[in-house]
Amino acid sequence: MLPSGDDPGDFTRGVLLRAGERELEVLSVRPYRDRGLIVAFVGVTDRNAAEELRGAALTGEPSGRHRLGEGEFWSSSLVGLQAVTPAGAVLGRVTGVLTGRLQDRLVVTTPAGAEVEVPFVEEMVGDPAEGRISIDPPEGLFPD
Repeated sequence: MLPSGDDPGDFTRGVLLRAGERELEVLSVRPYRDRGLIVAFVGVTDRNAAEELRGAALTGEPSGRHRLGEGEFWSSSLVGLQAVTPAGAVLGRVTGVLTGRLQDRLVVTTPAGAEVEVPFVEEMVGDPAEGRISIDPPEGLFPD
């Protein structure tokens, strides 16, 4: 499993996750090389049962998340925000957040339908507010 959630450390014993309509309880977690986690679930006892979960999106209840500090936010709360320049010009809408080893990226879908990956760095991306997020892109990042 490759964690792409807001806090991969949230995968601990006893946490309840959903895979579609199925509820799963985490039994154990261990790192798998540098490629993710191996997660064992209560009731998933063999390889065939585990294979049925391949590709499933695992989600947890928001109430199970740890508290955020000042200036922190959940990356999942960014999806759906309108992306604008500091001057207020519309760039598009945030349609995804890609978690990388070295850098996270926002996926912004432009009004024309192009997907642009924006490095999620403080120098370029502001804090979300009022349904918007400010992005100060370098020239050429967004198509004309």
